[in-house]
Amino acid sequence: MKTISVSEAKAFDLYTMRDVGIPSLVLMERAALKSVENLAQLNWDLTHILVVAGSGNNGGDGIAVARLLKIHGFNVQLLLVGNPEHASIERIQQLKFANHYGVEVIQGGIPDWNAYSVIIDAIFGIGLSRPVSGNYQQVIQNINDSTANTLAIDVPSGFSPETGRELGIAVHANATATFAYAKNGMDSTTGQAFCGQLFVDDIGIYDPQVIQNLQNK
Repeated sequence: MKTISVSEAKAFDLYTMRDVGIPSLVLMERAALKSVENLAQLNWDLTHILVVAGSGNNGGDGIAVARLLKIHGFNVQLLLVGNPEHASIERIQQLKFANHYGVEVIQGGIPDWNAYSVIIDAIFGIGLSRPVSGNYQQVIQNINDSTANTLAIDVPSGFSPETGRELGIAVHANATATFAYAKNGMDSTTGQAFCGQLFVDDIGIYDPQVIQNLQNK
Protein backbone atom coordinates (compact mmCIF):
# COMPACT_ATOMS: atom_id res chain seq x y z
CA MET A 1 0.00 0.00 0.00
CA LYS A 2 1.42 3.36 -1.02
CA THR A 3 1.51 5.85 1.83
CA ILE A 4 2.39 9.54 1.93
CA SER A 5 3.23 12.09 4.60
CA VAL A 6 0.84 14.78 5.80
CA SER A 7 2.95 17.46 4.12
CA GLU A 8 2.74 15.56 0.83
CA ALA A 9 -1.03 15.20 1.21
CA LYS A 10 -1.39 18.95 1.76
CA ALA A 11 0.87 19.68 -1.21
CA PHE A 12 -1.12 17.35 -3.46
CA ASP A 13 -4.37 19.03 -2.35
CA LEU A 14 -2.95 22.47 -3.11
CA TYR A 15 -1.59 21.38 -6.49
CA THR A 16 -4.95 19.90 -7.48
CA MET A 17 -6.84 23.06 -6.55
CA ARG A 18 -4.35 25.74 -7.61
CA ASP A 19 -2.53 24.25 -10.60
CA VAL A 20 -5.08 21.79 -11.99
CA GLY A 21 -7.97 24.11 -11.08
CA ILE A 22 -10.38 21.66 -9.44
CA PRO A 23 -12.31 23.61 -6.77
CA SER A 24 -12.26 22.50 -3.16
CA LEU A 25 -16.05 22.07 -3.17
CA VAL A 26 -15.80 19.61 -6.06
CA LEU A 27 -13.25 17.52 -4.15
CA MET A 28 -15.50 17.71 -1.09
CA GLU A 29 -18.47 16.38 -3.05
CA ARG A 30 -16.37 13.54 -4.43
CA ALA A 31 -15.14 12.67 -0.94
CA ALA A 32 -18.70 12.62 0.37
CA LEU A 33 -19.93 10.44 -2.49
CA LYS A 34 -17.14 7.94 -1.93
CA SER A 35 -17.78 7.90 1.82
CA VAL A 36 -21.45 7.09 1.26
CA GLU A 37 -20.46 4.33 -1.18
CA ASN A 38 -18.10 2.90 1.45
CA LEU A 39 -20.83 3.01 4.07
CA ALA A 40 -23.09 1.02 1.75
CA GLN A 41 -20.42 -1.70 1.47
CA LEU A 42 -20.21 -2.19 5.22
CA ASN A 43 -22.60 -4.68 6.75
CA TRP A 44 -23.83 -2.20 9.34
CA ASP A 45 -27.22 -1.31 10.75
CA LEU A 46 -28.00 2.05 9.10
CA THR A 47 -31.31 2.77 10.82
CA HIS A 48 -30.15 5.88 12.71
CA ILE A 49 -27.06 7.84 11.68
CA LEU A 50 -25.32 10.73 13.44
CA VAL A 51 -22.79 12.91 11.62
CA VAL A 52 -20.46 14.85 13.93
CA ALA A 53 -18.89 17.70 11.97
CA GLY A 54 -16.16 20.13 12.97
CA SER A 55 -15.67 23.67 11.72
CA GLY A 56 -13.06 22.96 9.04
CA ASN A 57 -13.15 21.26 5.67
CA ASN A 58 -13.31 17.82 7.28
CA GLY A 59 -16.55 19.00 8.82
CA GLY A 60 -17.63 20.13 5.37
CA ASP A 61 -17.05 16.60 4.09
CA GLY A 62 -19.22 15.27 6.89
CA ILE A 63 -22.03 17.74 6.26
CA ALA A 64 -22.02 16.73 2.59
CA VAL A 65 -22.27 13.08 3.68
CA ALA A 66 -25.27 13.96 5.87
CA ARG A 67 -26.99 15.65 2.93
CA LEU A 68 -26.42 12.70 0.61
CA LEU A 69 -27.71 10.27 3.23
CA LYS A 70 -30.80 12.46 3.70
CA ILE A 71 -31.40 12.47 -0.06
CA HIS A 72 -31.15 8.67 -0.09
CA GLY A 73 -33.83 8.44 2.58
CA PHE A 74 -31.76 7.60 5.65
CA ASN A 75 -32.63 8.79 9.15
CA VAL A 76 -29.67 11.11 9.70
CA GLN A 77 -28.95 13.90 12.16
CA LEU A 78 -26.10 16.40 12.21
CA LEU A 79 -24.19 17.59 15.28
CA LEU A 80 -21.96 20.63 14.75
CA VAL A 81 -18.95 21.06 17.03
CA GLY A 82 -16.40 23.84 17.18
CA ASN A 83 -16.60 27.61 16.88
CA PRO A 84 -18.86 28.61 13.96
CA GLU A 85 -16.95 31.89 13.67
CA HIS A 86 -13.90 29.86 12.64
CA ALA A 87 -15.75 27.77 10.06
CA SER A 88 -14.12 27.41 6.65
CA ILE A 89 -15.87 28.88 3.62
CA GLU A 90 -16.54 25.41 2.23
CA ARG A 91 -18.00 24.22 5.51
CA ILE A 92 -20.34 27.24 5.58
CA GLN A 93 -21.45 26.49 2.02
CA GLN A 94 -22.04 22.81 2.78
CA LEU A 95 -24.23 23.73 5.75
CA LYS A 96 -26.33 25.95 3.47
CA PHE A 97 -26.76 23.03 1.07
CA ALA A 98 -27.71 20.72 3.94
CA ASN A 99 -30.25 23.21 5.28
CA HIS A 100 -31.81 23.44 1.82
CA TYR A 101 -32.46 19.68 1.89
CA GLY A 102 -33.81 19.74 5.42
CA VAL A 103 -31.00 17.92 7.19
CA GLU A 104 -31.80 17.98 10.91
CA VAL A 105 -29.19 19.85 12.94
CA ILE A 106 -29.20 18.95 16.63
CA GLN A 107 -29.40 21.94 18.94
CA GLY A 108 -27.62 21.37 22.24
CA GLY A 109 -26.15 18.08 23.36
CA ILE A 110 -26.87 14.45 22.55
CA PRO A 111 -29.07 12.89 25.26
CA ASP A 112 -28.26 9.30 24.28
CA TRP A 113 -25.29 8.50 22.07
CA ASN A 114 -26.34 4.84 22.08
CA ALA A 115 -29.49 5.77 20.17
CA TYR A 116 -27.43 5.81 16.97
CA SER A 117 -26.44 2.74 15.00
CA VAL A 118 -23.74 4.60 13.04
CA ILE A 119 -21.67 7.69 13.82
CA ILE A 120 -19.79 9.53 11.07
CA ASP A 121 -16.68 11.19 12.50
CA ALA A 122 -15.85 14.41 10.62
CA ILE A 123 -14.42 16.57 13.41
CA PHE A 124 -10.74 16.88 12.53
CA GLY A 125 -8.85 16.09 9.33
CA ILE A 126 -5.15 15.56 8.67
CA GLY A 127 -4.23 19.12 9.71
CA LEU A 128 -4.55 18.52 13.45
CA SER A 129 -1.16 18.59 15.16
CA ARG A 130 -2.00 19.70 18.71
CA PRO A 131 -3.49 17.61 21.53
CA VAL A 132 -7.28 17.45 21.54
CA SER A 133 -8.71 19.72 24.23
CA GLY A 134 -11.91 21.25 25.58
CA ASN A 135 -15.31 20.03 24.44
CA TYR A 136 -13.71 18.02 21.65
CA GLN A 137 -12.29 15.61 24.24
CA GLN A 138 -15.74 14.84 25.62
CA VAL A 139 -17.30 14.46 22.18
CA ILE A 140 -14.63 11.97 21.12
CA GLN A 141 -15.00 10.10 24.40
CA ASN A 142 -18.76 9.92 23.84
CA ILE A 143 -18.22 8.51 20.36
CA ASN A 144 -15.83 5.88 21.71
CA ASP A 145 -18.16 4.95 24.56
CA SER A 146 -21.19 4.56 22.29
CA THR A 147 -22.39 1.26 20.86
CA ALA A 148 -22.49 2.69 17.32
CA ASN A 149 -20.24 1.65 14.48
CA THR A 150 -18.04 4.60 13.51
CA LEU A 151 -16.87 5.66 10.05
CA ALA A 152 -14.11 8.28 10.14
CA ILE A 153 -13.80 10.70 7.24
CA ASP A 154 -10.18 10.98 6.01
CA VAL A 155 -8.70 10.20 9.43
CA PRO A 156 -10.07 9.34 12.88
CA SER A 157 -10.32 12.62 14.79
CA GLY A 158 -7.46 13.04 17.23
CA PHE A 159 -5.28 10.47 15.43
CA SER A 160 -2.02 11.71 13.94
CA PRO A 161 -1.70 10.29 10.42
CA GLU A 162 1.96 11.32 10.52
CA THR A 163 3.09 9.48 13.66
CA GLY A 164 0.36 6.86 13.98
CA ARG A 165 -0.41 7.97 17.54
CA GLU A 166 -3.33 9.64 19.24
CA LEU A 167 -3.10 13.32 20.13
CA GLY A 168 -4.33 12.94 23.69
CA ILE A 169 -7.51 11.13 22.65
CA ALA A 170 -8.69 9.84 19.29
CA VAL A 171 -11.73 8.22 17.77
CA HIS A 172 -11.46 4.43 17.58
CA ALA A 173 -13.09 4.00 14.18
CA ASN A 174 -14.50 0.75 12.85
CA ALA A 175 -13.72 1.99 9.35
CA THR A 176 -11.99 4.99 7.77
CA ALA A 177 -12.45 6.55 4.35
CA THR A 178 -9.23 8.33 3.40
CA PHE A 179 -8.57 10.05 0.10
CA ALA A 180 -5.97 9.82 -2.67
CA TYR A 181 -3.40 7.85 -0.67
CA ALA A 182 -3.14 6.31 2.78
CA LYS A 183 -1.07 8.38 5.18
CA ASN A 184 2.14 7.06 6.75
CA GLY A 185 0.78 6.57 10.26
CA MET A 186 -2.16 4.52 9.03
CA ASP A 187 0.12 1.65 8.07
CA SER A 188 1.41 1.15 11.61
CA THR A 189 -0.05 -1.37 14.02
CA THR A 190 -1.48 1.46 16.12
CA GLY A 191 -2.80 3.18 13.02
CA GLN A 192 -4.61 0.06 11.90
CA ALA A 193 -6.21 -0.22 15.34
CA PHE A 194 -7.54 3.35 15.23
CA CYS A 195 -8.59 3.33 11.55
CA GLY A 196 -10.26 -0.07 11.41
CA GLN A 197 -11.16 -1.15 7.89
CA LEU A 198 -9.41 1.30 5.57
CA PHE A 199 -10.87 2.57 2.31
CA VAL A 200 -8.48 4.53 0.09
CA ASP A 201 -10.64 6.49 -2.34
CA ASP A 202 -9.65 8.20 -5.58
CA ILE A 203 -11.34 11.62 -5.64
CA GLY A 204 -9.08 13.27 -8.21
CA ILE A 205 -6.16 14.33 -6.01
CA TYR A 206 -2.85 13.19 -7.48
CA ASP A 207 0.88 13.41 -7.03
CA PRO A 208 2.06 16.12 -9.49
CA GLN A 209 4.57 13.60 -10.86
CA VAL A 210 1.67 11.40 -11.99
CA ILE A 211 0.24 14.33 -13.98
CA GLN A 212 3.62 15.13 -15.50
CA ASN A 213 4.07 11.51 -16.57
CA LEU A 214 0.68 11.60 -18.29
CA GLN A 215 1.55 14.85 -20.04
CA ASN A 216 4.80 13.37 -21.36
CA LYS A 217 3.13 10.30 -22.91
